[in-house]
Amino acid sequence: MIVQPYNQAQPIRTVSLTALAQQLVAIPSHDDPNPVETVIVEQLAAQRGVEIERSDAGIIARRGGGGALALVCHHDVVAPDESQLDGEDYTTAIRDGRLYGRGSADMKGALAAAIRAFCDADGPCTLASFRGEEQGGLGVRRAIDDGFDPAFAVVCEGSTGYSQPGVTDIAVAHLGRRASTITTHGTAAHASEPTAGSNAIYRASTIVDRLRAVTPPAATILGSELQGTLAVTEIDGGDAWNVIPDRCAITVDERTVPGDRVPLEDCTSESWCSWSIDQDLPPFACTDDSFAERALERARAVQPKSPVLVTKPHATDAGWLAQEATTCLVCGPAEPGEAHTATESVSMEALERCYRIYLGLIERLSQMD
Repeated sequence: MIVQPYNQAQPIRTVSLTALAQQLVAIPSHDDPNPVETVIVEQLAAQRGVEIERSDAGIIARRGGGGALALVCHHDVVAPDESQLDGEDYTTAIRDGRLYGRGSADMKGALAAAIRAFCDADGPCTLASFRGEEQGGLGVRRAIDDGFDPAFAVVCEGSTGYSQPGVTDIAVAHLGRRASTITTHGTAAHASEPTAGSNAIYRASTIVDRLRAVTPPAATILGSELQGTLAVTEIDGGDAWNVIPDRCAITVDERTVPGDRVPLEDCTSESWCSWSIDQDLPPFACTDDSFAERALERARAVQPKSPVLVTKPHATDAGWLAQEATTCLVCGPAEPGEAHTATESVSMEALERCYRIYLGLIERLSQMD
């Protein structure tokens, strides 16, 4: 396939893409995924030769046997702000070229673009939309356990506005998230005799000082830098103003890079200290530069400005897939700072752009089968 240069006069299908995106956004899905799944299945079932699986993981649709490439989305959202509710439905609005509403950016707008690309493409492909992404990737993990293992995946989370405003870039890596609780134990005593006990808060302060002295690891992925982070975000200790505390817990948020982590076990080795992991979302790194270049070439063909390869600070389902040897990229219309907000919105121009990127990648990757 020859990638055509960007041409603003190329035919587009913004009206129907807009309608589908607005329809998906209007359907509540923070508690019950079934109503929006019904609409997704109706859209897909109208196409010839599409095989659809619906399970407690979500929806997986295949045409032409599924092909080498999967477009991976999710249709669950976080709970809406009160301003985003209209009775039992979500409010939606289109203003100044943007679609507003809960889930417009994260990620029903991208889902609409992926559905349209899947239906319009000339080539085999898989489309997956999972439940439970906002709960740590529950849907994709269930699907992986059931055998979901595409060779390549484009996870349709946001990659727009990373290199410069209004540009849809290609993300080749993102950070993971490890959330930990470190608990220090001491001996209670009356505060009038502090040396009679062992102050758990003081011991926690020692741990905090160690963590502040740590430099989190970094990684370079296809020329893009990815820097890990480490932060103490909560502290809880003590029961009364006149009692030396015998317990103190601190919460640690660590953003991890592929292949390396902060050695928290070395910081918490004393007998009076315990460490537990509360959440561990894996990072991802694209290991196939030719796949990244294909996607970047396609992204350049559909927009006037020049996209680049970037990294993301946020974990996505790409981490779980990459952990199982799927070669991943992240590409989507959402911009930094839009997800989970009371004013959440997505650019309709970016939706159309991502539709074209997905469409071109399906057709190019179909040559690999």
